[in-house]
Amino acid sequence: MEKEQLKLALIQATLQWENPKANLLSFEEMLQQVSQEADLIILPEMFSTGFTMTPQNLSSAEGKYALTWMQKQAAQYNAMILGSLVWPLGEGQFANRLFAVTPSGEFQYYDKRHCFTLAGEDEVYQAGNQHLILEWRGFKICPLICYDLRFPVWSRNTFDYDLLVYVANWPAPRINAWDALLKARAIENMAYCAGVNRVGEDENNHQYPGHSSLFNPLGKSLVYQEEKSGVLEAVIHKKEVVENRSKLRFLEDRDRFEIH
Repeated sequence: MEKEQLKLALIQATLQWENPKANLLSFEEMLQQVSQEADLIILPEMFSTGFTMTPQNLSSAEGKYALTWMQKQAAQYNAMILGSLVWPLGEGQFANRLFAVTPSGEFQYYDKRHCFTLAGEDEVYQAGNQHLILEWRGFKICPLICYDLRFPVWSRNTFDYDLLVYVANWPAPRINAWDALLKARAIENMAYCAGVNRVGEDENNHQYPGHSSLFNPLGKSLVYQEEKSGVLEAVIHKKEVVENRSKLRFLEDRDRFEIH
C-alpha cells in the first residue's frame, strides 16, 4: 500500500534503568496517545533498558521478549515500529540493534555502526557494517542510532531515501550538537530527518533533555519538544521530497565514494 504521505509518531520517554518490563508497560500507556492513522512509530535507543554498558545484567531472554512486544504493538496499531534494543549475539557478545517491525510481524534490523567510545560502548557492543534501507507504504527510510549522527559520510543519501531517522540516548551537555546535526543531516541529504531522544536521568546521573524533532528537506522544524515525555505527531509528504530534489538538484552534485 503506497501512500503520498506518511504519519509519524515520535515517542519521547523517561526510561527505567535495566527494567524492560516496566519500560514496556510505560510505552504501552504512551502508545494509547498515538493516532490510529499513524504509519510509523519511533521509540528511543535501547528503549527497554536505557543506555546500559552492563548488558550481562539482563536476562538473555529480554531482547526476544521486547521484540515480541514490538510485533504485538505493530499489529495492534497497524504501523511500523522502530527502536533499538540490547541484543545478545551469544558467547557474551552483544549488539545495539535497531528493529523495524511491521504489522505482519516481519522485521529487519540494523546494528549500530558507530559505537560511542566516550562511554566505552565499543568495548561492550559489536559494531555493525551494513545500512538498512526500509521501504514502507511508498517511502524509503534509513534508520540510524545516536552516535551515527556525528558521521555525515555514513548518513549520506546515496540510497535515495525520503526519511532519515535517528533513535538516541543523547545527553544534555551535548544537546546543541544534536539539534544542529539533525538539521544539517536534513539539509545536506534533501530528506526529512527525525530524531527521537529520551528524557530524564539514568543510573549514571546523566541527564537527557529530549529535543526530539523532525525537519523537512530544507531544514525547517516541523515538531520539537524538550524535557518532558510525550508523543509528537507529524505528516511527511512524498511530493515535498520529489519537488525539492527536482528544483534543487544538490544531490546530483554530491561527491561519489565507497565506504570500506
